[in-house]
Amino acid sequence: MVDTFRGEAPAPPAEEPRGCLFALSQPPLMIFLTVIGSLLLMAALHDLFLL
Repeated sequence: MVDTFRGEAPAPPAEEPRGCLFALSQPPLMIFLTVIGSLLLMAALHDLFLL
């Protein structure tokens, strides 16, 4: 039988990459998206009702 032990412990698994839900949970990004969304909504309502 062949000995396959190399004398070193296996490397710990790398940290998993963080996905889109992590990015969306960040307060500065949510504030930015809220401001942009509200500006788009106000522009759309202005076009629909006042023009």
